[in-house]
Amino acid sequence: MMAFQKILLVDDDPEDRAIISDALVDLRDDVDIAIANNGEQALDLLHHDVTAGTLPCLVVLDLNMPKMGGAETLQHLKSSETLKHIPVIIYSTSINPFEQQRCMALGAHSYITKPVSYRESMDTARLFFAFCTSSHANVVK
Repeated sequence: MMAFQKILLVDDDPEDRAIISDALVDLRDDVDIAIANNGEQALDLLHHDVTAGTLPCLVVLDLNMPKMGGAETLQHLKSSETLKHIPVIIYSTSINPFEQQRCMALGAHSYITKPVSYRESMDTARLFFAFCTSSHANVVK
């Protein structure tokens, strides 16, 4: 069976990655989840995906990461002719309204605060899949 679509999850926290990955797989076992630990690694993966013709339908991007953080990565994505069309959801523990506004101004499609329960993670995963199947207006959750 061919995978539903690929989602690139960019987060340096293994526990946060595991929780949302589990929720995504619990909803659809045919999802292809690519993992990057920071923005530099994400950009490397995406440039490889351009060559291979396997771009993700969504990039889920944490803000606070080593080497290259989420805001800087978002700037790179949205300034690239080949990557700027991919929806980007900022997925962070930060509830700072300045950060939210900044990310939305940089081109994020949504800003979601990381959930605290598995049930909330399932709701978040459903939202991620919705971005892969249709276009959405900017959402802050």
